[in-house]
Amino acid sequence: MTAETPGIGLARRRRRLSDEETARRMLDAAIAKVDEAGLTVSLEHISFEEVIRDAGVARSAVYRRWPNKDMFFGDLLRELAKGDSPAIIGADPGAIRSVARTLLASIGWARTPGLRRALAAEVLRGSALGEFEIFHRSPAWRTYLALQATFRSLPDGELRSEVQRSLAESERSMVAGVATAYAQVARLIGLRPQAGVTFETAARLAIATLRGLILMQPANPEISTVRFQANPFGAPEPAEWSEPALAIASVVLSLVEADPDIEWTDEYEHSVTTALQAGRWPMS
Repeated sequence: MTAETPGIGLARRRRRLSDEETARRMLDAAIAKVDEAGLTVSLEHISFEEVIRDAGVARSAVYRRWPNKDMFFGDLLRELAKGDSPAIIGADPGAIRSVARTLLASIGWARTPGLRRALAAEVLRGSALGEFEIFHRSPAWRTYLALQATFRSLPDGELRSEVQRSLAESERSMVAGVATAYAQVARLIGLRPQAGVTFETAARLAIATLRGLILMQPANPEISTVRFQANPFGAPEPAEWSEPALAIASVVLSLVEADPDIEWTDEYEHSVTTALQAGRWPMS
């Protein structure tokens, strides 16, 4: 057999990676470690040598690109900051179906303007607790919060400015997504923001509330376990509430009111119900 025989000899040698391919593999391997273990307020728990091993790249190529690990960790912070921020309310089909079921179960409340906030509270009563439970266990969410703490400790300079810009864009994207979800539900059931307030304001405050609860939870585990019967928004009957749901609903619903321009007729209710049942929701 000769060196030209497929599968052996020169043909089996690993293709030499470009510097860009080496960098991409290294950053992907490091991000995988962060996703697995979470990010602390530093990156000291991430082993540079383990990242090289996991990336499957040549050490010489790595050290040519990053002469020391601090330079690599700077690029890793940039990459983490550019990544998608954890969503609070997204376009998950399961979440959308859950909202639709909740609305369909009590859609008749919306006939009475004074009960529309109570109907919105029903949606938040279920979804807010679910979001809290998902995200307070999420390595991606912990990484995002820790990245913000890490940013505060960075010295002034190009790296700090780049991370700040990326985090600001992530925050804008997160707020926009939540605001869109709130606006869709509100329009559907005849609510609008109070004068001078926008759904973006409500979204920012709701996100801040959820973030605070997540940070408090390790020292206050009852935040996620306490349940109580309450009727804080004037629903026809009391229901079981959790603290995360009550906190977020209190923030959001204090900023909205019944929309007097919505005439809740039989035809309007039929159109809303039909859209929810057929899955044609969220509606534009």
